[in-house]
Amino acid sequence: MNMNKNNPNLNINNNVTLVLNASYLPLAVCSSKRALCLYFLNKVDVLMNYDQYIYSPSTRMKVPSVIKLKRYVQHNSLDVVLNRKNLLLRDNSCCQYCGSKSSLTVDHIIPKYKGGSDTWENLIVACSPCNARKGNRTPKEAKMKLMKQPKKPNRFMYFNQFVKDRNVGWKDYLFNGRN
Repeated sequence: MNMNKNNPNLNINNNVTLVLNASYLPLAVCSSKRALCLYFLNKVDVLMNYDQYIYSPSTRMKVPSVIKLKRYVQHNSLDVVLNRKNLLLRDNSCCQYCGSKSSLTVDHIIPKYKGGSDTWENLIVACSPCNARKGNRTPKEAKMKLMKQPKKPNRFMYFNQFVKDRNVGWKDYLFNGRN
């Protein structure tokens, strides 16, 4: 399928779609490309669209913004998977020591060799220079201060990070419009 004829630079993989369970409870955020696949497999209903279209020789369709599964999926966890992508989301893609947005790495606040673990509370995003400066020390030992204390996000905090100018319609499906 081709992207929007008015915007050839549109990349459908950069669009995200909110996935709701059959009960309208938020489940996940996926690429709009994945949402379209689920739609064509008749597994979801499209509830909201972006103002962008995709084209094929026989179809013109708006890119989905919010979809709802047709069948209920048993899923009661509010946990967010701990991975680099979600750490970057939690920390707003900026170094937690200096605020830089370039050369980002993942840093253990308490180094592994001192018993630090791979947990939400011990991992942060740090730029390469700050990470090198801190080395195998704690921030206190390195005389470096964290911009904020890291916390484990819940699924609602995770979803809220996607509600920006482009996804304001999601608020109707998240937190009943309150954030």
